Amino acid sequence: MSGAKDIGFSLKKITTEQFAIIEKAYTKGNEVLFITDIEFGIDREKRQVGASIEIRFTQNDAPFLLLETLVMFGIHENAWDTFVKKQEQKIIIPKGFLTHLAMIAVGTTRGVLHAKTENSTFNRFIVPTINVAERITVDGVFPLIEDE
Repeated sequence: MSGAKDIGFSLKKITTEQFAIIEKAYTKGNEVLFITDIEFGIDREKRQVGASIEIRFTQNDAPFLLLETLVMFGIHENAWDTFVKKQEQKIIIPKGFLTHLAMIAVGTTRGVLHAKTENSTFNRFIVPTINVAERITVDGVFPLIEDE
């Protein structure tokens, strides 16, 4: 079960965790820097994997457009069972699958940004294509039992 297409999953929930436009931090014509962060988490009870995508458009080290989304994916039971490594007391999610989920989450974030900025000056800032495979270089490893 190495390829993402072999792992059964479904989209469960999309939330906007953070959104802000800081107009006074933006100056038209100045250089804009795009920063993004991708993180993963799991919900063991619901057999879900969450991809958190945070984006920032900045000028002079000050963000003027911030967005963080959380996209939750339900993993089919038989696929989840292959992630559980009882002897190691870990849940290991293959990097190829995480890359696939991240691509979906980045696209979702792109759409959320468009919707949130529609009919504003800031709508011209678009989440560019991101090669998530370059960023996700290792499997996701989570403890089998959540720390209390």
